Amino acid sequence: MTSTGKARALFESAIVRQAVVDAFRKLTPRRQVRNPVMFVVYVGSILTTGLFVQALVGRGEAPAGFILAVSVWLWFTVLFANFAEAMAEGRGKAQAASLRKARRDILAKRLQTAHRDANYATVPATELQKGDVVLVEAGDTIPADGEIVEGIASVNESAITGESAPVIRESGGDRSSVTGGTQVLSDWLIVRVTANPGEAFLDRMIALVEGAKRQKTPNEIALDILLAALTIIFLLATATLLPFSLFSVQAVGQGSPVTVTVLVALLVCLIPTTIARRM
Repeated sequence: MTSTGKARALFESAIVRQAVVDAFRKLTPRRQVRNPVMFVVYVGSILTTGLFVQALVGRGEAPAGFILAVSVWLWFTVLFANFAEAMAEGRGKAQAASLRKARRDILAKRLQTAHRDANYATVPATELQKGDVVLVEAGDTIPADGEIVEGIASVNESAITGESAPVIRESGGDRSSVTGGTQVLSDWLIVRVTANPGEAFLDRMIALVEGAKRQKTPNEIALDILLAALTIIFLLATATLLPFSLFSVQAVGQGSPVTVTVLVALLVCLIPTTIARRM
């Protein structure tokens, strides 16, 4: 049996385009401060951009090209991290949109009475109410959650459970319930709807996907703490270089102190750990 759905591509064009836009939208201090390591790179990106502008007007302490290279690399790191986060969010939103579209596009054969030969009217699944009776034949998608009142059929529930093998559903017993969004593969069923619009299993699944917030594992929490501590140590070590350099030059009486641009360039050392954290 072939799967009714096709696996979503890793880099789907629609998701990638939206992720690129969201990567720039996330360039706000409120969003960046949530990650200490990323916030340091973000501040360094802003500082190096200012130093580049200063170099352009002829007051730079280093060549403009060098400062530009550092600035571009830091901004790339920030945008890459935002893009990775936006991609994860976009895939969740796309999954919810796909489920919502599947619910909206299903048509139901609403019967006047609970009999196989009764007249029926074709209506959107969103118009079904609790207590309505629908006919579902081979190849049709079950439009709503319900109980089978007549018939027996094999049902593909892979869209809900992920199980590729079809299951048998029949009236009576503990195999009489069906879920909206699954597909009848053979024979036919008469189903009495047991959920109003917005209360079905598919609606609850959509709500869970939209409101899902992945919990961090203990290893991720430990890694966050470690990177935050290393970032603080790195900043303290970098901040002491300028006063030590000034003191050394004054004590020896020759040479020149380290420049601010060089200090900011050291932020590049944070890039490998930042990228590893985001991937």
